[in-house]
Amino acid sequence: MSIGLIHKAEEKVFLSAAEAGTFLSQIDKRWERLVQLVGDYRPVLTNPSKEPYEELIQAVAGQQLHKKAADTIYERFKSLGTDGHFPSPQKILEMDLEKLRSCGFSARKTETIRSIAEATITGVVPSRKAAEALTDDELIERLTKIKGIGRWTVEMLLIFSLNRPDIMPADDLIIRNGFRYLHNLKTIPTKKYVLEKSEICAPYRSVAAWYLWKTAKLPDYVKVNSKLTKLKRSETL
Repeated sequence: MSIGLIHKAEEKVFLSAAEAGTFLSQIDKRWERLVQLVGDYRPVLTNPSKEPYEELIQAVAGQQLHKKAADTIYERFKSLGTDGHFPSPQKILEMDLEKLRSCGFSARKTETIRSIAEATITGVVPSRKAAEALTDDELIERLTKIKGIGRWTVEMLLIFSLNRPDIMPADDLIIRNGFRYLHNLKTIPTKKYVLEKSEICAPYRSVAAWYLWKTAKLPDYVKVNSKLTKLKRSETL
């Protein structure tokens, strides 16, 4: 499986899935063990024909909701488009607020979706083709200016939609717990710790993030984290 092609803006060549695992395994014994436990890298990428504004709206729809509920709301929203197509930014802005709310969006999410539509029309949210010519940092800087869009949301777009190889979502709690498991820490590490310790995974931190996400499904994950938490509590008594 190919992780991707050469990305001109970043000037990096993506590795194959097998090579990515080998790269991480060679970092140290801890990464070697994790790669062995999780297995081959199997990224779940989104539809390459989807535009960034569509991905952002879908991400907003799913915030703080179970997948089933998020999918239902997203499908209702998609049905508001013409001839089965995703609603265009212009059409979104023409919609009555109550029509958007009827899909299941909160007032805050409705406002964010409209902000995404406006930003797409003005060019702040680039087309997919234009996005491919921008660096990771350029996209993060541009898109986080949109009200309601945080860094984590943009990082998910970069990893799963634009297929960028070197993103580490340090604000992600599962990622931080993954490092706790990997490094046998007593407490959940800070964002600073994650960023520092993941530098060794560059230029393939997106692959490293995928492995860290998978730690939560490992048989000994709960046991190890529970043991470390109890140890930390006993030290404070």
